[in-house]
Amino acid sequence: MNSPRRTFALVSALTLSVLALSAFAHADGTLTWEQSKFDDLSKGTAKGVALRSEGGLELAPAFKSLATTPSTYIWSIASDSAGNIFAAAGSPARVYRITPDGKSTPIFEPQELQVQALVVAKTGVVYAATAPDGKVYRLAPAPTKTMPAKGASASDKTAKGGTAKESSNNSSSTDFWSASVYFDPGAKYIWDLALDDAGNLYVATGDHGEIFKVSASGQHSLFFKSDEVHIRVLALDPKGNLIAGSDGSGLVYRITPSGETFVLYSAPKKEITALAIDSTGNIYAAGAGEKHPGAPSLGASNVTGQIGPAAAGGITVSAAAPGAAATPFPAPGAGATGGSEIYRIAPDGAPAHLWSSHDDLVYALAFDQRGRLLAGTCNRGRIFAINGVDDFTDLVKASASQITAFASAPGGGFYVSTSNLGKIFMLGPGAESEGSYESDVFDAHGFSRWGRARVRSAGNIELYARSGNVDNPDRNWSPWTRVDLAGNSELKVPPARFVQWKSVLHAATGAAASLPRAESRGPAANPSPRVDSVLINYLPKNVAPEVDEITVQPGYRYQPIPHVTGTEPPPPGQPRFEPPPPAIRDRDSIGIRWLAHDDNDDQLVYSIYYRADGESRWLLLKEGLTDRYYSFESSLLPDGGYTVMIVASDAPSHSPGEALYAQRVSARFEIDNTAPVIENLSAALDGKQIHVRFRATDSFSPIKRAEYSLDGGDWQFVEPVGQLSDAKAEDYDFRIAVPQAEAAPLPLADALSGDHVVAVRAYDRFDNLAIAKTVMRGK
Repeated sequence: MNSPRRTFALVSALTLSVLALSAFAHADGTLTWEQSKFDDLSKGTAKGVALRSEGGLELAPAFKSLATTPSTYIWSIASDSAGNIFAAAGSPARVYRITPDGKSTPIFEPQELQVQALVVAKTGVVYAATAPDGKVYRLAPAPTKTMPAKGASASDKTAKGGTAKESSNNSSSTDFWSASVYFDPGAKYIWDLALDDAGNLYVATGDHGEIFKVSASGQHSLFFKSDEVHIRVLALDPKGNLIAGSDGSGLVYRITPSGETFVLYSAPKKEITALAIDSTGNIYAAGAGEKHPGAPSLGASNVTGQIGPAAAGGITVSAAAPGAAATPFPAPGAGATGGSEIYRIAPDGAPAHLWSSHDDLVYALAFDQRGRLLAGTCNRGRIFAINGVDDFTDLVKASASQITAFASAPGGGFYVSTSNLGKIFMLGPGAESEGSYESDVFDAHGFSRWGRARVRSAGNIELYARSGNVDNPDRNWSPWTRVDLAGNSELKVPPARFVQWKSVLHAATGAAASLPRAESRGPAANPSPRVDSVLINYLPKNVAPEVDEITVQPGYRYQPIPHVTGTEPPPPGQPRFEPPPPAIRDRDSIGIRWLAHDDNDDQLVYSIYYRADGESRWLLLKEGLTDRYYSFESSLLPDGGYTVMIVASDAPSHSPGEALYAQRVSARFEIDNTAPVIENLSAALDGKQIHVRFRATDSFSPIKRAEYSLDGGDWQFVEPVGQLSDAKAEDYDFRIAVPQAEAAPLPLADALSGDHVVAVRAYDRFDNLAIAKTVMRGK
């Protein structure tokens, strides 16, 4: 290895050699980390903050927990004119009545596994559907405890399969509910209910894909028979047509009051999981599950044994009602893969793709007071506002994993039900008064100084930052430090490898905001808070590059690799992929290639030095290389043993005097361009043999092999005296049989008995070749 003085001399020479190159190279210097895109922001943690698909943050609608039920699953909810919520639940199966202030009372306990769907009539009567092998029950409030509905009592069963419950905390006069079987479709599953203005109840069933109609007088009939296995969801359009979605082929039907049916749309997904219809007649349908030809659809015939975990976040049910054995029950969307899509079907029937997600399954659709479509999803318990085609806002993430249903709430808000756990939340109508967002942790891949932040925002916002040297902020990072956005916006956090920022958004008020603001878009004096992007400047501490490996290949030449322009470099800290250069066999060339990296992802420039055996000085072979390979003609150097040294510099990315260097020395290799010498070649007749002697010598490397040829015949291998060929000089002594000429006709016989030409050749270890010949005269 070099002495410090010699290394300094080499580095100084290299500095001069790269000055011209660095003038044209892109200098990295200060780097930036910016977050503005949805995909980047979605990695952070939002509390009371919504994420826009176009990028940026804003205050989310107010979202608070209203009630937690003993049931694990809430499948459907509906609200009455007073704002009371009725929840259809499972595990255990219940219908809960929840007042606007969050007081919850079970009013119905069936023997079936689930209460799957319910609707509330204008009269306050609740129709609840159970599953599996379920029925539709009519739940009616009784005016007094002493005068219950016919066939019901406060403590006895009012209908086979269920009990009515007394409400202990209901302040109204209807504190007792009676339950009676309203309709038994004889189907395996009841998936959904819809109630029109005339009081007709539509019942969507599974296993045979049927819809039943039950009139206000209780008369029932088969309204529609599909060739699908399940009719999953129902809705009514402004004209009174029934819209139905199926599971199997993902069909959306329009059925007129007279029963005339038309398939509006065949979705790319196999199951329609939710429907919503706006005031102008646009139909919004959510689809889930991949279509596979010949694949069975969801149904009891395809489910055996106790239900286990569902794929892709589908809810599964294995808990039975009290006293009942565990019964298989396929939950909505169970086993669905491939995420969800939302489609819009115009009043004229024209369909359009509106939104899709690979990760979320849509269970519920509704419209908020602004007319935006809300989508409640499972897997991550999120609520999205769909603003237009591929334009959405990630509004809320619930504490439960599945959003299952929406119902209108007083004042323009929404009740939201969840499963895992069975909860009721209130969404809106106003925005949160304050929200916060914590970014994901940024890794600079090296010790760095953190500079100023640039924030594009509006309204009343605050920015904080913290840093640390481990990837977990909970492990002794610096405290959150407020960034003075009204001043120089400097992050006053310690230099470290990792950094994180947090933004706090405050709702606009009538008075002037007391907190400083960042840059603002728009002329509003006190706009709603919004963060469009956060950019942080940082400077990694420069570290020296490293030369990882050197390979020297005598006898090979590398072809240049064409450089593709317009390609972006990998992110800092990520390795650059460079294919190995094509190598061509060329005995007159020496190929050198090496591996090097820089933890700062700086641009590197290389120089090659060489040194012969016994020499103390390194001599420059080539400088200013940006490729990690080089070939040269071996004849440029005398025969002998050599080593090469690769010196790597990050000078193109740094100011003069700030560059760092690294070096590595290769293994020893040899160059031999001089052919051997053949001496003392002789050939003499010895009886019927030709006795041949010669000596092969080389000035540098051992003799590799020797061969002879008689009279222009094929070359034949010959061993040296002593057999081993391992010296720079080898002696050869061998005999060749004289060709017999007795059977050959004249003049060939005379020729064979005359002169003979003996040629020999010898190779050294580098395949340098020497050839000699002699003529043995005949008698």
